[in-house]
Amino acid sequence: MSAPRTLPWPLVALFTAGYLAPYLLPTTVGRLDSGLPLDPTQAGAIGSALLLASATAGFLLAARVDRIGPRTLARLGLALAVLGYGGAALSTLVPAVVVGAVVGGFGSGTITAVAASGIAAHRDPHRVSTLGLLGVSALAGALYPTFPHLGPGHGLPLAAVALTALAVWPLTGRLPARTAPARTTVAHGRLPHLRAGLLLAAAMLCWSLAQNALWGVSGRIGLDQAGLSEVTVGAVFAVALGAGLVGVVGAGALGQRLGRALPIGAGTALIAGCIALSASATGLPTFAAGEILWNLIYPVVLSYVIGLAAALDSRGRWAVLVGSASSLGTAAGPLTGSMLAAGAGFPVMGKVLGAGLLLVAVPMTAVALRAGKHPLPVLELPVVEVPVETPAVPARHAYDTASPNS
Repeated sequence: MSAPRTLPWPLVALFTAGYLAPYLLPTTVGRLDSGLPLDPTQAGAIGSALLLASATAGFLLAARVDRIGPRTLARLGLALAVLGYGGAALSTLVPAVVVGAVVGGFGSGTITAVAASGIAAHRDPHRVSTLGLLGVSALAGALYPTFPHLGPGHGLPLAAVALTALAVWPLTGRLPARTAPARTTVAHGRLPHLRAGLLLAAAMLCWSLAQNALWGVSGRIGLDQAGLSEVTVGAVFAVALGAGLVGVVGAGALGQRLGRALPIGAGTALIAGCIALSASATGLPTFAAGEILWNLIYPVVLSYVIGLAAALDSRGRWAVLVGSASSLGTAAGPLTGSMLAAGAGFPVMGKVLGAGLLLVAVPMTAVALRAGKHPLPVLELPVVEVPVETPAVPARHAYDTASPNS
């Protein structure tokens, strides 16, 4: 995709629609558990299946967005999200809910792949990604306190994702049907900065797994361990996501002044402490403090990681692959969190996840430091047509092997 000069609001909207399902994961998993004949581990497995389908879509489509076309893929993803999540919301049969969640998850991954490719091609990917995070945080923050007042059941969060995808559909008309072939010094079939990209993708898989292992059971920590009501837990999540908005705005205002290494490394270490605090909560103060501080820092770090992945490849392939690796970790998160909590309890789970995040911070910071010392350029070379007056009698040996646009 060519780098546009104005803010691509359709990409921001697609980013919001694609990330909404993971953001609503705690209430989705919790309501699957309470609204259907499922135990907590089975509900977590459905959440993992949804996110695994999303990751699969990203891996399959990473290098195909330009070839198929952003508009076509975005509409396909939105249609799958509407049909999948909408069907799961309307059904009370467990197999139908599972199929709908998987179809909807594949749609979310498709939507996210289009958004990530477009954001990577933008001249300021960090700014666009922060706007996308701002949009999804604001929407999820408004939905969390609303759900308890609309009644019980698993359908509400799934329906919210389906309706969001439907609302974004009209904006796809502003996406290009096809993108012009990228004229770069890097061969189309070869990924640039392979070692850094693979290291970042592997680290993001573990990073997201730790985040979502807690996020997937946060509702249960609040209800069962901290002894809070669903309304109170929803209010905490709403405030936490509001704090996330503050964090995203701060990250957008800060930009690249601190580079990427410090926000990614130090931010991940702080998140590790927040996860341990939240998982050990036995009342409202510690639960709220852990969740709010965690959600304040999480989108800040994520926005810098997205910007770092975008800098690895101007065609957006690393942005999609790193995002898909993140989704793969996210997919394993709910089930991992449920199993750790069932086997060792929430406090021990929090300590294990926090320690894992401290280890993962090292390679992530290393990639960011390398990018800072040796900038990873966007090697897009514009092709400029220079008008030349044709001589009256052309030289017989003049080269005529290719047009300027070939």
